[in-house]
Amino acid sequence: MLSSYSKTHETFFGGWSNQVTGKINSHYNNWAYFFTLKETNAKLVAENVALRNQLAQDFVPIDTTIKEGSLVFRKDSLEKIRKFYYYPAKVVGNTFTLQKNYITIERGALQGIKKDMAAISPDGTIVGVVVEVNDSYSKIMSLLHRNSKVSAILKRDKVAGSIEWDGDDPNMLTLKNISKSAAPKIGDSVLTSPYSANFPAQLMIGRVVSVTKDPSSNFLTLSVKSATNFFNLEYVYLVENKRMGEQQSVEKNAPSNE
Repeated sequence: MLSSYSKTHETFFGGWSNQVTGKINSHYNNWAYFFTLKETNAKLVAENVALRNQLAQDFVPIDTTIKEGSLVFRKDSLEKIRKFYYYPAKVVGNTFTLQKNYITIERGALQGIKKDMAAISPDGTIVGVVVEVNDSYSKIMSLLHRNSKVSAILKRDKVAGSIEWDGDDPNMLTLKNISKSAAPKIGDSVLTSPYSANFPAQLMIGRVVSVTKDPSSNFLTLSVKSATNFFNLEYVYLVENKRMGEQQSVEKNAPSNE
């Protein structure tokens, strides 16, 4: 009655009603967002993997005189063959405090996963390599594993070395076998090299934070801050190199230098 016959009361009650309704709607939207967050994340992962599967680096030129039996992808009137293919996977287990850390994913052989596939984060940084697969689950040897070794290069001068982990700080990696002629600097980017059969080239590994000279050799040891946050992995992308078998076969059968 007051709000109907008094403009002052109408204004007061109208403002009070809007304030209460606004708070209720705000709380409702927050709860709705919370319960749909999982679905939203899954959709984003699916969209990201679709985009990754169209990257130019996933394809390599082929001999256009040989077409039969080849998976051909046309792009800008040039024929390409797919080299890398990406699969999304949900992380269901992850350790990072041990000397030998592993990541478990809810995707296995029935969903196209194979041993030796590379695993990368949604940000495009490297995570590890698949070492065990069953029908529905797979185990990844994390980059934070004492036996993990990944071929890497310094972005600035393309000098190659090997990324390893010393079992101490989960945020820090070690780049070994870098020639002293490289003269790396603090802050230099470290990327995956084109020599890896598992990982696509040019993926981010981390940045140099210190350089140690070994007086007894011609090589440097670099401390690298990892670009991958291993503490909150929810999804990873598994990367299949469709030419890995061919590369490993020719490397295995290479003649010895005797």
